[in-house]
Amino acid sequence: MRTLSVLAFIVLTLKSSAQLIVNVENSRIQSDTTGWAGSAGTSFSYTKNVQEILSANANAHLQYKTQKDLYLVLANYNLLTSFNQKLVNNMFYHLRYNRKLGKVVRWEAFTQWQQNRLSNIDLRAVLGTGPRFKLHETKSFRIYAGALAMYEYEVERASTFIHRDIRSDNYASFTFKPNAVFDVTSTTFYQPLFRQLNDFRVLSQVTFNVKVSKHFSIVTNWDYLYDAFPAEGSPNVNLTVTNGFSYTF
Repeated sequence: MRTLSVLAFIVLTLKSSAQLIVNVENSRIQSDTTGWAGSAGTSFSYTKNVQEILSANANAHLQYKTQKDLYLVLANYNLLTSFNQKLVNNMFYHLRYNRKLGKVVRWEAFTQWQQNRLSNIDLRAVLGTGPRFKLHETKSFRIYAGALAMYEYEVERASTFIHRDIRSDNYASFTFKPNAVFDVTSTTFYQPLFRQLNDFRVLSQVTFNVKVSKHFSIVTNWDYLYDAFPAEGSPNVNLTVTNGFSYTF
C-alpha cells in the first residue's frame, strides 16, 4: 500500500534539538507490498512581538521496495532565525540500500551528509556498510539488529578541525504493536571508534504512535544522545521530547 504522509510537530526541547544520528529504523515504511511509498511536508511560521522570529522546516521521505531490495532516501532542513541571527540551521540527506540475503540476514549500505549549527558541526559525511539481522518477527512484535562499519569525515565549526575516522555502527530495534490503535518503537545505537573505544556515541529513541482515526495519529518521540567527545562548545548530552500528529491519505 502506498502512503503519503504530511507531518506537523510541536517541539519541546529540554537541552538541545541537535540530532546528529539519524534513526533510520523509524523511517522504514513497513509494508508487505512492493513499489513506491513516501512522505513529504513543509511548515513556516513568522512571529513579531519583542523579537522577529522566522521558522521553516521541510522534509522528504521516499522508499522503493522490491522482493529483495529496498531503497530509502531521507532529506530534512530546519531553520530558525531571530534578527538575522541563525539560531538553528540544520540539514541532512540520507541514502540507504538494503538487500535481502535470506530469511534472517540483509546487507545494507548507506551514505549521509549533515550540517548541525547547534552541535557546532559544519559538515559530517559518512559512508558505511554491514549486515542487518531479523532476530524475531510476529504480527505484533519484531526485533532487528545491525552491525555496520562506517567512514566518517567531520569538520567542526568552532575550530575547523577535521576528523577522519572509522566507527562501528551498531543498533538494536524493536516494535511492539498489540493492536491496530497503538504501537511503540525503540531503537538504540552504539557508535565507538575502532581505534579508541572510549570515543563513542549512544542514541536512544522511543516513539509512541496512537491512531485516533483512519488517517490521523498522535506521535510522541523521546530522544537521548550522549557523545563522549562532542564538537568543541557542545554538551555531551542532548535530550529532546517531541509531540505532534501525522495525517495519512
